[in-house]
Amino acid sequence: MPSSLILALALSLALHASLLLPQAFKHGTPPPPPALEARLRMPVEQPEASAEPLLKDTMASAEEAVKPPPPPKVVVRRSQPEARAAARRDVQAAQRKLSEHVYYPPDAVARGIEGEVRLILTVSESGRISDVHVGVSSGHAILDNAAVRAAWAMGRVDWAHSGELILPVIFRLE
Repeated sequence: MPSSLILALALSLALHASLLLPQAFKHGTPPPPPALEARLRMPVEQPEASAEPLLKDTMASAEEAVKPPPPPKVVVRRSQPEARAAARRDVQAAQRKLSEHVYYPPDAVARGIEGEVRLILTVSESGRISDVHVGVSSGHAILDNAAVRAAWAMGRVDWAHSGELILPVIFRLE
């Protein structure tokens, strides 16, 4: 190795050491962190709760406050076998009415698509169908859409009142 290169390297090291070493010795060791201090405080006394409510209804009159509650509604419940039989009759009647409106989509026939769709019909108190959605899909959107359109075409189901009805719609090629 040439001597001029060794001399340049030694001078570079000396220059860097003279600039960096005084800074390293100046800082020394860092001061110790302050000791942790904890104090216990006594709980704050809660004011006693008054019997008076926080918010008052200043608009209510004295006669409304004395008014007795309305009598409970009487609900007639069917026995379990009667309820099941009635639900079965509703589903059968809905399937008969749906069969008048359902059609097998020509595209599904051409492709040989079969399946079963389970619709959930929401029936209002007047017997009108207020909502239809697919509970269990057939796996084919074309069959699901045909079943939903047929259910909406039924319009009303006079024998069923206010509730939900699960209606199976079966598409089979023969």
